[in-house]
Amino acid sequence: MPDAPRRPRNGGRAGAALRRGSEVIDQMPWNPPLLVDRPVEPLTEDGVHAIHDGAMRILEEIGIEFLNHAALDILRTAGCTIDGQNVRMGRDMVMDYLALAPETFTLTPRNPARAITIGGRHMNFGNVSSPPNYWDMELGRKVPGTREMCRNLLKLSQYFNCIHFNGGYPVEPVDIHAAVRHLDVLYDTLTLTDKVTHAYSLGAERVEDVMEMVRISGGWSHAEFEASPRMYTNINSTSPLKHDGPMLDGWMRLARRNQGLVVTPFTLAGAMAPVTMSGAVAQSLAEALCAVVLAQIIRPGAACAIGTFTSNVDMKSGAPAFGTPEYMRATQMTGQLARFYKLPMRSSGVCAANVPDGQAMWETSNSLWAAVQSGSHMVYHAAGWLEGGLIASPEKFVMDCEVLQQIQRYLDPALWATGPDEIALDAIRSVGSAGHFFGIQHTQDRYATAFYQPFLSDWKNYEAWEAAGSVWTPERAHHIFREIISNFEEPPMDAAIRAELSDFVARRKSEGGAPTDF
Repeated sequence: MPDAPRRPRNGGRAGAALRRGSEVIDQMPWNPPLLVDRPVEPLTEDGVHAIHDGAMRILEEIGIEFLNHAALDILRTAGCTIDGQNVRMGRDMVMDYLALAPETFTLTPRNPARAITIGGRHMNFGNVSSPPNYWDMELGRKVPGTREMCRNLLKLSQYFNCIHFNGGYPVEPVDIHAAVRHLDVLYDTLTLTDKVTHAYSLGAERVEDVMEMVRISGGWSHAEFEASPRMYTNINSTSPLKHDGPMLDGWMRLARRNQGLVVTPFTLAGAMAPVTMSGAVAQSLAEALCAVVLAQIIRPGAACAIGTFTSNVDMKSGAPAFGTPEYMRATQMTGQLARFYKLPMRSSGVCAANVPDGQAMWETSNSLWAAVQSGSHMVYHAAGWLEGGLIASPEKFVMDCEVLQQIQRYLDPALWATGPDEIALDAIRSVGSAGHFFGIQHTQDRYATAFYQPFLSDWKNYEAWEAAGSVWTPERAHHIFREIISNFEEPPMDAAIRAELSDFVARRKSEGGAPTDF
């Protein structure tokens, strides 16, 4: 593949880009948090080995269906046992290939100030991805997504510093034909945001188009694009025990070009996996690890993370449930196994609620705290998700960002510093038993930054809240959403790069885009 002419870099005004929009709310700065606490580990050492053994026996004895001939050929050559489309692989082979995958890797988008590290103690939050529907308070009902709605959610994704990467489309814009949808949405993503972005593995043309658009956006030559991960894909196994053809095709294409790879089985206990959490986690791991093996065969050292989406269903209706005690424990258990395999982990901030109400927030909060407790490095759907992933909501997005900021503050080591200034004996001595701490110099020097300051929560008492109009939280979130959209400024992009992106989109549209079934 010949190298394209090199374009100017986009980092010159990174500082200005990171500060944009501060006139709407006073938010925390861009600073992806570090996981400072010991993770919650419900499994004993014997429990870890029991689940590992279960995952290995699934791979050795039962096998996974790979619905992709190229993947089957690669796995057969590597020594796997192939029976039709069923692939079995021995645990020694699995562990040897897993050992090639890095424990950490960095994704560097067009603005290098927005680079994120996946693995180690690093935690990163992403926006809601892939709902087909949209809900906001102005509409008051669920409607199919449009490009304008998608663009507005991308603007929120850029605006909030607690959102560190873009997932898939924050809502599916069904007003754009599926053959060219990826071209328009990726153009919007790359011009409205300067954060790490993603490619859907839904056919060769889409994957190749997105990789080329990301390459153009950074002004990179082909060699520079492939020198380190600039973007990523996330694939889902078709549980139980299958990987489909298009997703494997995209997975292999990104592996060959040294881009980020995340595999997330969608194992709902009681439906697509055993009703027991240990069985569901073992199956999820088997489905994920075999994809990592494939990536390492193709490119030893390929940047891979395993995801968990193990939850349960409502056994009365079959509907997915999220943010449940079972979901939390499954996430923590998967975190233990991810550390056992020395692989980065992805989890999610999810709920089953239909509107941004109390249920939405307690289920999402449970999901997000499970991500913290499990040591997750990449948290999908951290802001804006409703109805089990069928609805994206800007109000929910804003409400979730309040929780994400509180998590970031919770992980700030300044909260438990123990130096002389923090122990504050002089301040305690000066106040004694008869005074208060409001007016002393120790407080005056620190009061502005001593405690987390919410941008959405209302701390007034009832009478003051009532006098101010009795505005409920979703209404306040809607107002903030509208203010952000009204005041939004796009991050800088070199004019020549923008023109090259536009020309690429126009050319690919004239060629018909990607094939569809429509």
